Amino acid sequence: MIVWSKSASFRHCRASPVTKHTPRARLVRNSRPFRRAEEIVDAAARVFAGRGYHGASTQDIADVLGMRQASLYYYFASKEAALELVCARGVEGHAEAAEAIVAGRDPPLVKLAKLIAAHLAPNATKRDYVKVFINERRYLPTASRRRIGRVGRRIERNFEQVVQAGIADGSMRRDIDPHLAMLSVLGVCNAVINWRRADQAMDVDSIATQFATLLADGLATNGKRRQRQGQ
Repeated sequence: MIVWSKSASFRHCRASPVTKHTPRARLVRNSRPFRRAEEIVDAAARVFAGRGYHGASTQDIADVLGMRQASLYYYFASKEAALELVCARGVEGHAEAAEAIVAGRDPPLVKLAKLIAAHLAPNATKRDYVKVFINERRYLPTASRRRIGRVGRRIERNFEQVVQAGIADGSMRRDIDPHLAMLSVLGVCNAVINWRRADQAMDVDSIATQFATLLADGLATNGKRRQRQGQ
């Protein structure tokens, strides 16, 4: 069975043979077992995204790959473990990207636009994973949900910090609550995965651009809003 670390990332996983007495060997990147593991988690993401966690079974995942259901348990211990791995992939890199933007020198309104674009970008590159993270993570066992939740809270803090900075420098309205503003922006962004079809004409970059204008202007002071429109 593949034993995953708390990060639920392939680069940290180890392959564990059937007996506990045999030394564990690292699952080498680009090895055949590694590639097979990637395929299996991709299939799990596709099935969970399409059917929902409760509507899916490990047999459904096995059927996508044309393999025996029992063989899946070499790669993850349970359906719940597969869900955690998919959710972790769905949010992987989001917090780091947001933190890099916040650490930059751009003014708050520009940072907010960049945060929105970075948050939406994975909708195009790993759509199934993002959809599972948004819709199905609530079904994780408590410990797993807390691990995944820590990443979500890091993302929230970055959005909230930018709003606070905008209020402080006068570029954003002082009558808004930073926490509610953060929840509103992320709520709008997170909804995209459910209404945008993969074959929809409007691409994610265009959505990000329009959202940045709508949301940033909604938070901006009048003077800064006019300044943005004149750019």
